[in-house]
Amino acid sequence: MAGSRPTLADIAEAAGVSVPTVSKAIAGRSDVAQKTRQRVLEAMHDLGYLARPTWGGGDRHGVIELLIGGIGSLWAIEIVRGAEDAAARYGKSLVLTNANREGFSIDDWIDATLSHKAAGAIIATTQASDGFARLVAAGIPIVRLDSLGVAGTGEAQVGATNWAGMRSATQHLLDLGHTRIGLIGGKPGTPVAHDRFEGYSAALRRAGIPVDPALTFDGDFMVAGGEAGAQALLDLEDPPTAIAAASDLEAMGVYHVAQARGLRIPDDLSVVGFDDTLLCEYLSPPLTTVRQPLAQMAEQTVRLLMDHIHDGPPAHSRIELSTVLVERSSTGVPAQR
Repeated sequence: MAGSRPTLADIAEAAGVSVPTVSKAIAGRSDVAQKTRQRVLEAMHDLGYLARPTWGGGDRHGVIELLIGGIGSLWAIEIVRGAEDAAARYGKSLVLTNANREGFSIDDWIDATLSHKAAGAIIATTQASDGFARLVAAGIPIVRLDSLGVAGTGEAQVGATNWAGMRSATQHLLDLGHTRIGLIGGKPGTPVAHDRFEGYSAALRRAGIPVDPALTFDGDFMVAGGEAGAQALLDLEDPPTAIAAASDLEAMGVYHVAQARGLRIPDDLSVVGFDDTLLCEYLSPPLTTVRQPLAQMAEQTVRLLMDHIHDGPPAHSRIELSTVLVERSSTGVPAQR
């Protein structure tokens, strides 16, 4: 009927693809080629199924959505602080959503973001969803902040030099004389965790030390993951003399376990973290860690998002800010056994 909403079959015919391919493209499935996805989106726009995206930051673009995990952690606080300051400079309001709260649904969040026509969205969570493509298709740009992205989608990303940071942390322990170095990694399957594991592995290989799977543990970036990892590593018949943790919170978990076992840091066990949050200076002893500029990363994310809103997709798909090792008192030479 004239004036009726076009069907998926109409879109498929206009794009020269099958109806299942249209469904996959709308869902953001990774098994659809980017060129095919673009043809489908163009057909949807041409047929009026979706409004064509317009860049230029009209009056309706007043809100930036920030979807973030780990609310309450010092990592998240730094991210929110940097993003809020940057958004305010652009005259935008920041709407914060905790992706880790009980009952949270990404699909419901996407529906809400679409309903109030946000200026754009920052994704700072390791949770994955095919539905993020719906935001992009509706003209709401996305920039990912050290989160689980999909290669080839063209989404901009901001992160830190995770590989180099963990390599420097592991090299620091090697330079002190440690040869049995444990790793409590991040959440499995996430780019951040992968890069930090690879940095740890690269430092060991460079020193001629094979990577021992028994000395690595998949954590979750949280205190509980650090505690579980420390329990497993220190229960080994030949436990590590040093542990590198993928976050400061995991390192805090290592402190808890070491204290419960009567181990002194760094006399009996050296510990290195990752993030350099305020927590590091309040631990006893203060934590040696890798500093990543969290607030600056958030500021860069907002800047990329605003560039996207006003000028269309940015030329740079990923920005990495440098990390640096900060030496404090939690590392020392290995104890004699």
